[in-house]
Amino acid sequence: MQMPPILHRTRTGLLASVAAAAMIVSGSAALAETVRWARVTDALTMDPHSQNEGPTHTLNHHIYETLVGRDDDGTLTQRLATDWGISEDDETIWVFTIREGVKFHDGSDMTVEDVVFSLDRARTTPSGMAALHAAVEEVIAVDDTTVHVRMAGPAPLYVQNLTNTFIMSKAWAEANGVETAPNFAAGEEAYSVRNTNGTGPYRMVERDPEVRTVLQVFEDHWDEAPAVTEIIYTPISEAATRVAALLSGEVDIVQDVPVQDIARLEQTDGIRVVRGPENRNIFFSYDMTSDTLASSDAATNPFAEPLVREAMALALDRNAIRQVVMRGESQPSAAPLPPFVNGWTEEMDAFGDPDLARARALMEEAGFADGFSVQLDCPNDRYLNDESICQALVGMMAQIGIRVDLNAQTRSLHFPLIENWETDFYLLGWGVPTFDSQYVFDFLVHTREGSYGSFNGSRYSNPELDAKIQSLATMTDLEARDAVIAEIWDEVMEERIFLNVHNQVLAYAMRDGINLDVHPENQPRMTTVSFD
Repeated sequence: MQMPPILHRTRTGLLASVAAAAMIVSGSAALAETVRWARVTDALTMDPHSQNEGPTHTLNHHIYETLVGRDDDGTLTQRLATDWGISEDDETIWVFTIREGVKFHDGSDMTVEDVVFSLDRARTTPSGMAALHAAVEEVIAVDDTTVHVRMAGPAPLYVQNLTNTFIMSKAWAEANGVETAPNFAAGEEAYSVRNTNGTGPYRMVERDPEVRTVLQVFEDHWDEAPAVTEIIYTPISEAATRVAALLSGEVDIVQDVPVQDIARLEQTDGIRVVRGPENRNIFFSYDMTSDTLASSDAATNPFAEPLVREAMALALDRNAIRQVVMRGESQPSAAPLPPFVNGWTEEMDAFGDPDLARARALMEEAGFADGFSVQLDCPNDRYLNDESICQALVGMMAQIGIRVDLNAQTRSLHFPLIENWETDFYLLGWGVPTFDSQYVFDFLVHTREGSYGSFNGSRYSNPELDAKIQSLATMTDLEARDAVIAEIWDEVMEERIFLNVHNQVLAYAMRDGINLDVHPENQPRMTTVSFD
């Protein structure tokens, strides 16, 4: 039967169109359905290995695929690998059976050579994914369907690191001069930044960064055809405009529902809201090691003083942020990791009420009775109410004499400040797709060297702790491993490397008739959408 045409839409400011109703034929499912999907921000790049960043991965998951996936409940699922496990002959080797009959969007067949190339590309700096593969020594194509990944030692949890490592075409990469991932922090351009060739359920047919991306279903995809056959992805940074677009019927799904609008949307006819906790925490961090700060009037680095860091923690009112800024839509926490993650404890999570008198006394004891000035760098288009959280902190720090100059800007400018060590004080959010503390340590705590510490903007460095962190990748005694994780967290919390605020709570809003569950990593897949 011939499929009815998909309605095409143009963009004038926002998408100016009438919402397409599901096209139903008696006795069969919807033949064609366009979903217009809006969120606060766009992917930073279409290169599958350049940036380890949530919105970038979310869009790329529709175009590229990984060896293993993760369901909404956190369990691992088959994708381009149909089986995996540790070799019976060598406990340092992971064995992956690669799915047959998979095609790239250019029509070429995916082979084990593409898998080897992709894993090697992902683990080679300046790839943003390199720390996930730091323990990999060699990737080998054994035969037409088998790939071996040789680790530096037994690595029982390595497969957990693969849920955001995408497979790309070796021939396509070589033909277009992108054998290595472009350096995003350095602003490096490359063909793969704006062009794609994956094996995913959708192929990219239009790309206007920060304006509109159009994906259409890939007819030769190996999996069951999704109900959504076209995706129009539109970043809308202004909260009120996103909501207005949903209410007017110009978009079908809003991923980042502003917290101040959740209750209203729940009471609006024709709109449904789904909610759930996210595997992500929001925190502040600071340069702990430099002699002086570029943005401060202090003669020395106040953040290097443990008493100053303690004073800041005592001045932070997490409950006030939850009630006033987040409208109750957050989970205040002192622990810089979500409860989903192995290593989290209630003891780490606990925090007391603010104590300004004690905080001021600590500032005086540290030699900063008159306070100091500093710039706070903050994204304004990445996390829920990120700029408002930073504004709240400005007022809280003022109460203990810390004069904060807020610099809020788009995340494409904000993240390179952290990666290039060009910020003294910053806000960051961190998800943990491996559901294990090692991911936090590898990227945020380990000394910046090689593939480690790419988002360690605090400049924290502890060789003894680094050795413990590296040992986690190849520990087979999981009880002993958990004990080492606890030791590392004890040190991290005592040093106050992070000034944690809360764990995020998610809300998606959509028109009636669309069903999409909240994804714990805030990476919804349009392949999972169903229609009433």
